[in-house]
Amino acid sequence: MPLAEKYMPHYTVEDYMRWEGDWELIKGTPFAMSPSAGITHQKLSGSIYRQLMDKLKECEKCLAIFEIDWIVSEDTVVRPDIIVICEEPEGEYITKAPEIIFEIVSKHTAQKDELVKYEIYQKEGVKFYILVYPDLKVAKVYKQKDGRFVKLKDVTEERIDFELEECNIPFEFSLIWESRTPTKGRGLPM
Repeated sequence: MPLAEKYMPHYTVEDYMRWEGDWELIKGTPFAMSPSAGITHQKLSGSIYRQLMDKLKECEKCLAIFEIDWIVSEDTVVRPDIIVICEEPEGEYITKAPEIIFEIVSKHTAQKDELVKYEIYQKEGVKFYILVYPDLKVAKVYKQKDGRFVKLKDVTEERIDFELEECNIPFEFSLIWESRTPTKGRGLPM
């Protein structure tokens, strides 16, 4: 074991629950969250969440949830941007792998989303992992197969059917890129 690792503190969920601010805990190491999400991130998150909620109206088992802690293990807590679960949570946090996870990738979160979280989500059995790139207006869609993520495709305007045990979600990616710009009298001053 390298010397630095030997003396590094190893934190747990119990420690995490006492911290102030926004953090994720991965294998006992705290990661500070980026400052609050900007307008582009919020608009994309809102579009994804609204579409999921609309598509899940008929599904009694599944639910879309926005930015909630997922306690993966005693020393790992992550906060995905948007998830879909298909069972009743056992408390105020998620403790089992979501069916679908959307992460909106920025230059500040790219390494964590593309490498660290990718590996965690793959290992934990998340069925679909979608990395959304606002600047490129593209999403990379991965599906769990034989214990590994397999890239289905890069999506811009297409529809992807997320087939879950309990329901099917026909998700229209073209709808998430549409933006509503505030106009005079509807929010921001001109």
